[in-house]
Amino acid sequence: MSQFAQSLLSEWKRLDLPMNDATVVVAVSGGADSVALLLALDELLNSKRLELEFLIAHLNHRLRGKASVADALWVTSLARQLGHSVAIGSVDVKRRAAKTGDNLEQAARRARYEFLAKKAGARRAKVVLTAHTMDDQAETVLLNLLRGSGASGLGGVDPVRPLSSESETLLARPLLSWARRRDTESFCQLRGVDFLNDEMNLDEKFARVRVRRQLLPLMQTFNPKLVEGLARTAELLREDSMALDQGASRLLELSIEADSGSIDRQKTGTLLRFDLLSLAPPALRRRALRLWIGRCRGDLKRLERVHIFALERLLLGDRGGRVIELPGGARVARKLGLLQYIA
Repeated sequence: MSQFAQSLLSEWKRLDLPMNDATVVVAVSGGADSVALLLALDELLNSKRLELEFLIAHLNHRLRGKASVADALWVTSLARQLGHSVAIGSVDVKRRAAKTGDNLEQAARRARYEFLAKKAGARRAKVVLTAHTMDDQAETVLLNLLRGSGASGLGGVDPVRPLSSESETLLARPLLSWARRRDTESFCQLRGVDFLNDEMNLDEKFARVRVRRQLLPLMQTFNPKLVEGLARTAELLREDSMALDQGASRLLELSIEADSGSIDRQKTGTLLRFDLLSLAPPALRRRALRLWIGRCRGDLKRLERVHIFALERLLLGDRGGRVIELPGGARVARKLGLLQYIA
């Protein structure tokens, strides 16, 4: 067994992913990272280290005309050569971005995960795999740092998390903590399998590409092990954030007011008491408020730091009858010693 496949198997076990009797959706763009992941999984399958069914999933973003169609055909051919099922989707990301107000990267990401979730649901897959590497993690941390993110953002992406808040399917990134981009390219070459090169990965109008091609190389002149250092920092911050989230979740549970017919018969969890929250450390209080809004809304889309700070001022103030407007039309009002979420 190759060293790359051995490393993947070790991480697979560390992440406690299923070893047998499960369907796994593998997102394959055709680039070196996803092709290397597919080849290593195939090696583990053929050597009986894993006994799983793989569905290879590829989404055509329609950003590069005939080239995008050719990529989908290439991935289909590779999957079938290896003997795996394949699912190809297509979405006009540029039109979607114009409609939603997202940039191209955001729109492509949302479309991709919606497609993967749909395929996972149809096949009752336990896991969806993506081929994010340590380089991707380092880029994400730097991008979030440039945006002024807190600990959650600087923790980068999780190796494993639920695919969505409503799903039991896991989203796993088994290359994230150990594989570099050069490792995936070398493994593809070792196996004698080509991979696709997307010219958009060289287009420096995208912030991620500028970080990859300009900022990271400059920073590596100060620390050649920068990528590994950023990945390690992200891991430590994720652990800290997890502890803070647990504390904030407990604080929120203690602060939620039980339903009462005295205030418009609101739904469970839409009323919040002041007392414990006002005494809590700011970091816990703000996380608790963020968790509360996420539960009430069902998501945190477009919710920014300024909204959480406005909620905190509303909570700590001494005037009733005030209202905070949230993105999407929801409001939070202060009255009768409570914060009230109003959809």
